[in-house]
Amino acid sequence: MSDYIAPVKDMRFVIDEIAKLPEISQLPGYQEATPDVVDAILDEAAKFTGEVLAPLNRVGDQAGCTLGPAGVATPPGWKEAYWAFCAAGWNGIASPVDYGGQGLPDALGVAVKEMVCSANLSFSLGPLLTTGAVEALLTCASDQLKAIYLEKMITGEWTGTMNLTEPQAGSDLALIRSRAEPQADGSYKVFGQKIFITYGDHDMTDNIVHLVLARLPDAPAGVKGISMFLVPKFLVNADGSLGARNDAYCVSIEHKLGIHASPTCVMAYGDNGGATGWLLGEANRGLEYMFIMMNEARLGVGLQGIALGERAYQQALTYARERKQGRDALTGEALVSIDRHPDIRRMLMLMKARVEACRAMAYYTSGLLDRAHAAADPESAKKHLWLAEFMIPIVKGGGTEMGIDVTSLGIQIHGGMGFIEETGAAQHWRDARITTIYEGTTGIQANDLLFRKLMRDQGATARVVFGEVHATAKALAASGQPELQAIAGKLGAALKAWTGATEWLAANAKTGLSGVLTAAVPYLHLAVTVCGGWLMGQSALAAARRLAEGDSDAAFCRAKIATARFYADQLLPQAAAYAETVMAGDAALAGMGDELF
Repeated sequence: MSDYIAPVKDMRFVIDEIAKLPEISQLPGYQEATPDVVDAILDEAAKFTGEVLAPLNRVGDQAGCTLGPAGVATPPGWKEAYWAFCAAGWNGIASPVDYGGQGLPDALGVAVKEMVCSANLSFSLGPLLTTGAVEALLTCASDQLKAIYLEKMITGEWTGTMNLTEPQAGSDLALIRSRAEPQADGSYKVFGQKIFITYGDHDMTDNIVHLVLARLPDAPAGVKGISMFLVPKFLVNADGSLGARNDAYCVSIEHKLGIHASPTCVMAYGDNGGATGWLLGEANRGLEYMFIMMNEARLGVGLQGIALGERAYQQALTYARERKQGRDALTGEALVSIDRHPDIRRMLMLMKARVEACRAMAYYTSGLLDRAHAAADPESAKKHLWLAEFMIPIVKGGGTEMGIDVTSLGIQIHGGMGFIEETGAAQHWRDARITTIYEGTTGIQANDLLFRKLMRDQGATARVVFGEVHATAKALAASGQPELQAIAGKLGAALKAWTGATEWLAANAKTGLSGVLTAAVPYLHLAVTVCGGWLMGQSALAAARRLAEGDSDAAFCRAKIATARFYADQLLPQAAAYAETVMAGDAALAGMGDELF
């Protein structure tokens, strides 16, 4: 497996030009994100992830986790790497200073998270779930619970999990059976089994804080009767020390296609009298609170696809430069490195362009969240939050589907050696394959985009995005530069396809629901394709401006423009096909039943 070298130059470009960190750093609470601080953080994170986490990626894949009498044991080197990670402050980089975090913008933290995911996806999942749990506690925990748990979780001394899924309740959480019984002291006894719990048990920290969905005795049926409870692995004494072992145990771990070093646990609560827990927020609002974690986790999982795509691209590029095979089609030179062959170059550019487009979408969304958090005006906060929430299913669905495609291309570029585990190319694909499934499948992301985000304000947020895409196309067309004008034409046509498909969905949402649901995933792919083209267009404009200003790295700027042009030529034309697919709905299935299958 090749080394991982964080693409710091591209990350910094996207942070500045797409997420607009220089503007965000002027907002209240973010003034510490000065250019010098940003440079130092990116450089140190690149060093840590490349030297400490990346070498463990293969080790973890081969060793995996084991479950014994003492609980789950992580692979060799895991505990040491985790404590080095926490000691350096990476766990709480964007968390509140009041609870031990660094309080830096998400627009900067997202780059660090990408590096961690690229270097070692299995390792990254523990901090990802902890960050999501922290967000939920910040939102709905009592002051007493915040005082006990938040600082320990933000510094990484304790980790956090989210417990939704049960054997009979996967995506349909209305079927949850776990229950919670109130106790005289204000606590609850929690009973039930949860499956697919990432880092549900491990040996890296002394305590694990589980956020568990369960039902109260008088809860209404369905999703409106779900509450959320904090259930620690060890109870905490009044002085903050750890007390008795709670009745929450990992009873087995799953054997998976990928992410072998991330323990995926079956958790049993209450087998020995009841697991002690505390209600978070109000009763029967647990699903609402869990979605706070879910938004954080979905953005993080989209970033995982991007990170694995980057890692696969780096490895494929290294291999293509070293592997010699065949003649150069243009010069006739014999035995050239395979990166000289046009089809290999095409695949490498597809990998590069799609990764960069999705990175821009993820960083842009993180910047929106920063603006929402820092806004003094409630209307401005709502605008930026709704834009971010509109983008999250696009980032999650687009980043993960791209990650699978790009890691598969990485195998293809390796040829037969890509199919051999020793090269490491296959691990990236195996690790990526789960990302379109957990934290909501691609179909769920598509339905979320369509019904929760597009239609909740009658398309007003979507129209804001359409306006931004149109403004970018207009600026490209007015640039006077042929490369940029070529992008403008393709982007304008793609936007027309997206708006047309959106109008069709809005017109058919009530009377043709089956067709609309059939069209949801193609519509998501359409949105991803156009948003990627929009932000690649923005990148091309920024690179052209930098060239005109005499940027010292002219080669980088020219490559950004060429990559955006490649995206426009090779990927944006797919928007029209996606739109046609959307508007076909389920017409082909009309009147047909199970005989189709």
